[in-house]
Amino acid sequence: MKSNFTPNHSFQILDEVLAQQIVNPLSLNPNKSLITSFTELEVIVTQHSSDVGLITVLRDTLLRILHALLYNFPENIFWDFDFIVSSMLKQAILAEEKVDLLEDFGNKIVSLMDMFGRNSEIRFRYVHDFMYGFEWARWVQKKPHQRAHLEPFCLNFLDDLISRGEEILQKIKDDDGKYPKISEKRYRNPFCFSREPDSERRLFTYLAAHGCIPVVGWKWDTVGVWNKPFYLLREQASVVLNIPKK
Repeated sequence: MKSNFTPNHSFQILDEVLAQQIVNPLSLNPNKSLITSFTELEVIVTQHSSDVGLITVLRDTLLRILHALLYNFPENIFWDFDFIVSSMLKQAILAEEKVDLLEDFGNKIVSLMDMFGRNSEIRFRYVHDFMYGFEWARWVQKKPHQRAHLEPFCLNFLDDLISRGEEILQKIKDDDGKYPKISEKRYRNPFCFSREPDSERRLFTYLAAHGCIPVVGWKWDTVGVWNKPFYLLREQASVVLNIPKK
């Protein structure tokens, strides 16, 4: 739905938050280096909705998410938000209680950031696996007949990911073999290859260039792909690129 609503640069505050944190907002888009700015995304949002109140709540929810991401994943490298914003808006437009949905969405994302980030016992370094759909694809693959029609970032997926995080925290508490306790100075890496910043950047750039990203997060209108062996493809790519073993 085309609207006559004129953007008032309310999303500009999101760009300013990134700038204040001295974040280099890299995109995985093979055709450009930096992300679509939030100010640019606001223009697209207003082409799909003229509800000023809804757009304001969307902005406020994104601000909460961005602060949580920066706090919990300060070393994150790639920052594409196009599809996340698109998904949030689409879900809100379809919901009866639009504001409640966005607030619920924001609460769940913030909980996930707190649960998996540097200040928790899980202590992952990046949010790439979530933002670019690797976790979603794995989730769908477990029950494809029930989940294949569910979009990335749907609330059902977020709920299940929160439950999985709670299970991982319990395993860490039990000093599980797969999820042992680690030093507070280390990041957790469940992969067989290094995820140091240079390795992570090279690997994800390669995956994006070769169509091996489940959710093309730098596109507003994209369709998630779940039925490829993404984790195997990533491991194979690490060998091609000579990424060191961890």
